[in-house]
Amino acid sequence: QVQLVESGGGLVQAGGSLRLSCAGSRYTARLYKMGWFRQAPGKEREFVAALWQPTNTSSYADSVKGRFAISRDAAKNTAYLQMDNLTPEDTAVYYCAAGPISTVPIQTPRAYQYWGQGTQVTVSS
Repeated sequence: QVQLVESGGGLVQAGGSLRLSCAGSRYTARLYKMGWFRQAPGKEREFVAALWQPTNTSSYADSVKGRFAISRDAAKNTAYLQMDNLTPEDTAVYYCAAGPISTVPIQTPRAYQYWGQGTQVTVSS
C-alpha cells in the first residue's frame, strides 16, 4: 500500500520561501515518478513539477521554473518541493503524487496512481 503525506505548507509573504515534504511508505521507492500538483479555488488541478527515475530527470511548469526545485531522498522515501520567491499566484493546495512508469505524459494528473491529501500554501501580498 502506497501512502503519501504532505507537510510544510503555511502562510508566507510574497518573496518568501517554503519547503514542502511528501513522505511515502516504503513501497514508494519502487515507483517510477513523483510529482507535485496544485489547485487553487475555482481552478483545475495543475502540474507544478515532477521527478522520475532512474535518471532523476525533472520537469517544471513554466510558471515555476527558476523558483521551485523538486528533489527526492530515496533512503527516506520522501520527496521535496523547495519554493522560493513565492507570489500570491502560487496560493493553492499542493498535492504530491506518485506513480509507475506509463505512456501518459508526466505533466498529466492521470499519470499518477497515488495522491496525498494536500497541504495549503497561502502567499500574502
